[in-house]
Amino acid sequence: MENPEVVTVVGVGAGGWSDLSGTSRRTLTGADVIFGSPRQLGLLPDAVAARRVPWPSPLVPALPGLLEAERGRTVCVLASGDPMFHGIGATLARLIGPDRIRVLPHPSSVSLAAARMGWDLTGVDVVSLVTAPVSALNRWINPNRRLLVLSTGADTPAEVAGLLTARGYGSASLTVLEQLGGPAERVVAGTAGSWVVPPGDPLNVVAAELGGGPAAACVPGLRDDAYEGDGQLTKREVRAVTLAALAPAPGQLLWDVGAGSGSVGIEWMRSHPACRAIGVESSAERVATITANAAALGVPGLRVVHGRAPEALDGLPTPDTIFIGGGVTRDGVLDRCLAALRPGGRLVANAVTVESEAVLAAAYAKHGGELTRLTVQRGSPVGGFTGWRSFMPVTIWSVVLP
Repeated sequence: MENPEVVTVVGVGAGGWSDLSGTSRRTLTGADVIFGSPRQLGLLPDAVAARRVPWPSPLVPALPGLLEAERGRTVCVLASGDPMFHGIGATLARLIGPDRIRVLPHPSSVSLAAARMGWDLTGVDVVSLVTAPVSALNRWINPNRRLLVLSTGADTPAEVAGLLTARGYGSASLTVLEQLGGPAERVVAGTAGSWVVPPGDPLNVVAAELGGGPAAACVPGLRDDAYEGDGQLTKREVRAVTLAALAPAPGQLLWDVGAGSGSVGIEWMRSHPACRAIGVESSAERVATITANAAALGVPGLRVVHGRAPEALDGLPTPDTIFIGGGVTRDGVLDRCLAALRPGGRLVANAVTVESEAVLAAAYAKHGGELTRLTVQRGSPVGGFTGWRSFMPVTIWSVVLP
């Protein structure tokens, strides 16, 4: 007999009831209440007598209350494919705890798509656009890569084709796989630059084989012209050294204080899909620029706060690491940032003026850490010859709290 305190999450594919295992069928047949989308609930036969409850919108805020109201009853939740892969199972584990869920998975749409394409999943980048804009693809676009894109609806394939074409990958091969594993399964293929296929079934995965096109570096220190802006930009060489000092690690949150064009926060997030960043910028024009740069470079999830530190830092989630690229001479900024860090947190600050350098020298004397002065020279034409053009020296202070 099922434990009524445990919510069973059942993965179901486009094939519906006929594709389910005996265990999944018995579990659903014995349930008192079944939650799911209208489409998923419609896949159940009449023999399943449970009360069927379609999900409300928005879903996540309502979940705890919905489940609490059904305590003492045998509850099942329907999920698409593998519930723990971009699915409701992972959400429930986070909200009510993994000890209160039991998961009966079905092959994910990604596994089914890879099987149809004959692709080795270990060499494929999987991108979900279910909860992200199509610009999230930008960080994954590079020559000869294979992408599996989880679509948000029928219009996603055309959006993917348009973005790839704009990025110089009009020759990329696209395959749209609809209703994978179901009786209505359909496969449509073409190239990004000549994509004229009308919108089809909203339940689809886009397989993209990119072929040749412009490359984008995966390490910190993107070219300066990768960013739009008014000149408030940490230069490429300094940015690479600064990111090395920041030492991004998966899942960590960065505050980018005085974000300018957003380059440090953007490259922090590009270092790993789980890295998060909040940019704080006092200029409304630069806030718009940061948002545009983040989308163009594939990290539209970068959050931008319009305001001046230290006041704008109030209420922000606790950071693991802080970068101060501007405003270090403003009263309270450095102290507020140091106080905001969790134990073992890291702070890196850059200075280009005598006054800001003095602030960092004093902080180094008080807190220790590392102090580095960086001078960059780039070759540039001098008549018919080449000479060295120097940028302003940058002082970098980095410290890790006890």
